[in-house]
Amino acid sequence: MTRQFDFRSFLNRDNNIAQLIVMTILIFVVMSLLSPDKFLRYYNFESITYIFPELGLLSIAMMIAMLTGGIDLSVVGIANLSGILAGILFQKIAGEGGVAAAGLPAVLLGGAVALLTGLTAGALNGFLITKVKITPILATLGTGQVFTGLAIVMTGGPAIVGFPVLWSWVGNGKILGLATPFVLFVLIAAAVAFVLTRTPLGVNLMLIGTNPKAALFAGLKRERMIFYSYMMTGVLASIAGIMLSGRTNAAKSDYGTSYLLQAVLISVLGGTNPAGGKGTVLGVSLAVVALMLLSSGFQVLRFSNHLIDFIWGVFLLLVIALNAYKNRAR
Repeated sequence: MTRQFDFRSFLNRDNNIAQLIVMTILIFVVMSLLSPDKFLRYYNFESITYIFPELGLLSIAMMIAMLTGGIDLSVVGIANLSGILAGILFQKIAGEGGVAAAGLPAVLLGGAVALLTGLTAGALNGFLITKVKITPILATLGTGQVFTGLAIVMTGGPAIVGFPVLWSWVGNGKILGLATPFVLFVLIAAAVAFVLTRTPLGVNLMLIGTNPKAALFAGLKRERMIFYSYMMTGVLASIAGIMLSGRTNAAKSDYGTSYLLQAVLISVLGGTNPAGGKGTVLGVSLAVVALMLLSSGFQVLRFSNHLIDFIWGVFLLLVIALNAYKNRAR
């Protein structure tokens, strides 16, 4: 009885979670009815567990940026640049057995390079926003183009193909029968949720987004908190880049270009307030599952990719308009 009460009180406290659960169930039921023989296949759901973690991490990164009233349009560029730099490193240190035979030390070094790339890129975004005072949307739009340009210069345009077997395991392997990316996503999402709800950094980010003036009078170091938040988004984007390059066994400057719009859509759909102060990892996680089920259903029904992108754009506008209406009603 106690568990039931707690769950109901949780849903009452965050009505958006209940709406997302209902929406996910509806999408599953509708797609199952439209094409049960294809949509309900085990392979379909297994493939989703390999693909959605990278988009989920980018969406959580976008949510963190939105908590302070900002946005990070450079996450895809950071992800691709991280994978490319790791790939270049593997090619430079490859021994007689080639890149695929690279051992654990080389893979750990490549992972460190990728994470450092994300950390540095996030710090650059934070510096431009907090010190140079550039609006987040313009700062990250510019740096995103810079990161993509660097990736093109380094590769000359074509993809870097061939990564170590251990690196590919991060994107294609299994842990206890579950997809490795899915397991990593659950662990990372839980860690981010803990930081946002149980540490001073997370509480301060929420307060800064909710009421900047109150945060200032409370003595919070707003610029430092925002700087840290963009460093977090950079690291999450680099982890997504590791997963993407591991899953495809390649890295390219224009991989995952559609992820940017979807990450914004998922963040807003997950209950994140673009003006700041509200957002949960659980909401974003449910939203990415719902959108992946919907996307999988569209592909089963043979919708064109261009039509799917159009639907995402319309869906984003509808969600933003609905949230704006709810805020005015309150």
